[in-house]
Amino acid sequence: MKTQGTEALTLRAVARLAGVSQAAPYRHFANKEAILAAVAEDGFRSLMAAMRESVQACGDIPLARLRAVGIGYVTFATSHPSHFRVMFGRGMADRSAFPTLRQVASDTLAMVVAAIVDCQRAGLVRSEEPAEDLALTAWSSVHGLSALLVEGVLDRPAAEVAEMVTRDLFLGLGVRQG
Repeated sequence: MKTQGTEALTLRAVARLAGVSQAAPYRHFANKEAILAAVAEDGFRSLMAAMRESVQACGDIPLARLRAVGIGYVTFATSHPSHFRVMFGRGMADRSAFPTLRQVASDTLAMVVAAIVDCQRAGLVRSEEPAEDLALTAWSSVHGLSALLVEGVLDRPAAEVAEMVTRDLFLGLGVRQG
């Protein structure tokens, strides 16, 4: 799956990789989508852990926490590209059949919203717009950067561009003058 993508995944191949009978995966997963959902769910849990770890390392300054969430996101994506691709690939576009996946993905976005709210309360980020809308802007920016890095489009160190993008993102979310 790392080299061929989720389209090439079959339950038969999963069984072979795991060293179990061809029927064994069906005892745990209804189909290929259920396996991908489990992988994606695991990825979101790991993503949240990476974001929390990044936030814990930055201290108690709201803007630093917001940037740390973004840097943790990029760090996770570039450290776990296969998970990242499964989490956001076409195979997981419809999460309605997987409530726990939908919940953990929502919880992940809630971390971004909470960081935005903290910055709004500190007067650092526009408060006239809903935090959820600003979080979507922030998420789109770091996700796009992550995708560019994961796919090898950018030939720059991930940490360097993550620092730059999260810094410049804030300028776009910042309080408008006059």
